Amino acid sequence: MTASDSTSLPLRTTRPRDVLRPISLERGAVPHAEGSCLVSFGQTRVLCAASIEDGVPGWRRGSGLGWLTAEYAMLPRATRTRTSRERTQLGGRTQEIQRLIGRSVRAMLDDFAFGEFTVRIDCDVLQADGGTRTAAITGAAVAVVDAFDWLVRTERAAESPVKRRVGAVSVGMVQGAPHLDLDYDEDVRAEVDMNVVMCTGGRFVEVQGTGEQGTFDRKELDALLDLAERGIRELHAAQASALGLAP
Repeated sequence: MTASDSTSLPLRTTRPRDVLRPISLERGAVPHAEGSCLVSFGQTRVLCAASIEDGVPGWRRGSGLGWLTAEYAMLPRATRTRTSRERTQLGGRTQEIQRLIGRSVRAMLDDFAFGEFTVRIDCDVLQADGGTRTAAITGAAVAVVDAFDWLVRTERAAESPVKRRVGAVSVGMVQGAPHLDLDYDEDVRAEVDMNVVMCTGGRFVEVQGTGEQGTFDRKELDALLDLAERGIRELHAAQASALGLAP
């Protein structure tokens, strides 16, 4: 099925446009990783694993500071038609997404004073139905909390540098109306597409908004941001529940 074929399909017939898809956060999904989470946004499923490695990149050595970075990949049959593996060179979309994940999750930390360790987050898309980057960020945040807790528990660090969590969701203007948490069929029809990342304290980390097949005014922008904020607060509550924390 192509993007143009999907435009003949009905838009969400059972889910209101201001409601998230069913969300699942399965903590500890990768037993050997220091932190992990299998996250589902509807039919989108991403496996997030946070690994702690001794040492830091060359430009960081000798500073006593750690580093956190992310990688993103999509399995060949995560999509409706097979996509080839990126074996020798990453595509532009992949590079963009993994940089976004890294920036977003680094916003969870006040500093990098946890010793010369690298926290490497692997986000592998098992099934894609829109919102893979926002699901990856939301799941990676859970994995990172557990990874740093492991660092403290094993007495490699005195305390966790995690001071907040981040969550992310997509919003868009579809058929002239704001929609929350777009699936694939909604995403390909959207006149405006936006990804929003926000901290538990209510501050934004990143807002990526694009007029795909149209433009948007300030009123529509405000409506999309309000919708995203409500959705992300629900995601923050789901993260707290998965981690056994107070909402």
